Amino acid sequence: MQRRLIAIVGPTATGKSGVATALAERLGGEIVNADSRQVYRRMDIGTAKPTAAERRRVPHHLYDLAGPGDGFSLALYLAQAKATLERIWARGSFAWLVGGSGQYVWALLENWSVPEVAPDIAFREAMEAFRSNEGTPALHQRLGEADPVAAERIDPNNVRRVIRALEVYEHTGRPISEWQTKGTPDFEFLLYGLDLPNAELERRIGERVDAMLEAGFADEVRALLASGLAVRAPAMSSIGYREVARLLDGAIDEPTARNEVVLATRRLVRRQRQWFRATDPRIRWVGGPEDIELEANIFTGVCTNALRRPG
Repeated sequence: MQRRLIAIVGPTATGKSGVATALAERLGGEIVNADSRQVYRRMDIGTAKPTAAERRRVPHHLYDLAGPGDGFSLALYLAQAKATLERIWARGSFAWLVGGSGQYVWALLENWSVPEVAPDIAFREAMEAFRSNEGTPALHQRLGEADPVAAERIDPNNVRRVIRALEVYEHTGRPISEWQTKGTPDFEFLLYGLDLPNAELERRIGERVDAMLEAGFADEVRALLASGLAVRAPAMSSIGYREVARLLDGAIDEPTARNEVVLATRRLVRRQRQWFRATDPRIRWVGGPEDIELEANIFTGVCTNALRRPG
């Protein structure tokens, strides 16, 4: 059984999903999600999830795994991703891993060992309240006291990851940095990156946010809140959801909400570029599907020496 995977990574709004779908239609294979926000049901527009029509074109996996009020963790993702890959390979197919969540991508490609600590909603809400009262630097300082290594690795503004590291320490008594070890995956892979010049990417981000608002992003957020989902729920930390919630509350107007979502997306891009560095020799940076197709075709047909492994 051939155990092969082709990953397409990079910042948001670079067209990763479209490239993967086009290639999967021509070359075969099944798409596996590596976007930590697209695992939530009923959060479709704001997360730029592939539409039902797009998902019918080729098989898609690991979307809509959890309710927006449920917790979801890296350990849960890894367990489901590995099981999904085994089923894909057992069918004689191969996988296209697609997404911009660096932690999900590298955890799979570098075979991380991660703590199986279930999400603790009450603890997360307490940490969010602490951050609101004391500030983001104080929350990061709290992590620094518990786990200096993790604090050095995690951007202070990436509140979700800071809280997760604190959560692991709270429940295990061990720093998350001690839990997270790397290994070698038991499959072969190629790793491609998509990126754009800043001006072009910023234009696309603006167009993307405008399209989301026109497609009913505000209605999506309104329905989530009407269902009882709290604004502080972890899923609501997805880009744009809390900004649109403030719009619905009357705290800001639509132009302000739009600009805040654009700025939040730009910050996300900066974090993603830290995960997927232009200088990383494991990543082949390409301009589009035509730069991937030939090698991917060879890779999925016969074993070549063009394989990429971590390390």
